[in-house]
Amino acid sequence: MKIAISGKGGTGKTTLAANLARTFARKGHKVYAIDADPDANLASMLGISDDVTPLVQLQEVIDERVGGEGGMFTLNPEVDDVLQDYSLHHDGIEFLRMGSVKKASSACYCPENSFLRAVLNSLVFHRKETVILDMGAGIEHLTRGTAVGVDAMLVMVEANPISLETAETIEDLANQAGIARLEFVGNKIRNPQEREFLIGNLPHEPLALIEHDEGLLSLESDSESRLMLNAAEKIYDNLMEGG
Repeated sequence: MKIAISGKGGTGKTTLAANLARTFARKGHKVYAIDADPDANLASMLGISDDVTPLVQLQEVIDERVGGEGGMFTLNPEVDDVLQDYSLHHDGIEFLRMGSVKKASSACYCPENSFLRAVLNSLVFHRKETVILDMGAGIEHLTRGTAVGVDAMLVMVEANPISLETAETIEDLANQAGIARLEFVGNKIRNPQEREFLIGNLPHEPLALIEHDEGLLSLESDSESRLMLNAAEKIYDNLMEGG
C-alpha cells in the first residue's frame, strides 16, 4: 500500500501520517515513513530525536549516482541501496527525510531532483513495504509516473474556506498527475455545524471526520491522540478493504 498525505499547513496531515504509519506497523506491515514536506516535522511526530540528514543533502552520493552540476547526469540512477543505508529504524518504522526541491528560478537542482524522484520511484514501484508519504501543500515530489503508483492520496482539510481552497487545488493537481484514488479527511471539527460544512462542501463524503483534540497541544512530540489513532484505524480498515 502506497499512501500520500497532503493538505494545507496546520491541518494535521503530519499527525495523521505518523499515526497511520504506527497503525500499519502495529498491524504487522513493514513501513517506510517518508517526510516529503519542506516544513519537515514527521520525525518529531514519530518520536525520533536524532538529527536526520535529508537525502537531498547527500551530495557525494548524488554526484556518484546522478552526476554533478555542469555536465550530463543520469535520469534514472540506481538507488535501492540508499533506502537501506540512509533510513532510520524507529519502533518498527523506516524513516527517510527527502528535503526540499528547488524551484525553477533557483540554481540548477536537476541532479538532486533526479535523485529524489528515483528514490520515490524505488519506494513506490520496487518495494513491497507500505509507504506513507507526508507531502507538502502541493505534490511537487510526485512526477506523473510516480503518482500512478500511489494507491491513494489523503487530503487533510479543516472547516474553513481557505483550507477548502487548498484541498481543491490539491485535487486538481492529483487529477492531473493521474492519482487513482483521492480521499478527504476532515480534522479539528469543533461542532456539528463544522461537520455539516465539510460534508456539504467537499466533492464527496470524507473518509474520516476527526473532532478537535485540545490534548494534542501538549502531545506534539509523539502525536499520541486517541482521536487521531482511532481515525487512523478507521482509515486503515477502509484502505485495506478497498472501500
